[in-house]
Amino acid sequence: MLENQLREPSGKLTIRVIAMPSNTNAAGDVFGGWVMSQMDLAAGSAAGVRARSKTVTVAIDSVSFLAPMAVGDELSVYTDIVKVGRTSMIIQVQAWRRVRQSTERQLVTQGKFVFVAVDENNRPIPIPPEVASSDDKEE
Repeated sequence: MLENQLREPSGKLTIRVIAMPSNTNAAGDVFGGWVMSQMDLAAGSAAGVRARSKTVTVAIDSVSFLAPMAVGDELSVYTDIVKVGRTSMIIQVQAWRRVRQSTERQLVTQGKFVFVAVDENNRPIPIPPEVASSDDKEE
């Protein structure tokens, strides 16, 4: 699916950053690799909080770029942990751009990132049961 039909992000806002000139190629477009690195950082943050340990990226599935980004655009990355196994988890990641000096938002890319919880020797360890955070409580 290369169509850009989503109108609203899903998941939790995890990272928000502005694309700078150093993040672009010679044509002035933001590198896809820079966008993917922001997605990996966001997914890693979500994974580390959930696992309460060090986590490592072991796979990235089905990333398709749907829209370009320009210098000054704001990149917002949303994460949603969709599956937790014994030592691994799958995180759905969406990257959205907000056009500079506008409220217009557009989905740039999305994908599934797989992380494994590891110990200090980088060996897989079990992910502990989920603990409700203060963010999850209704007021």
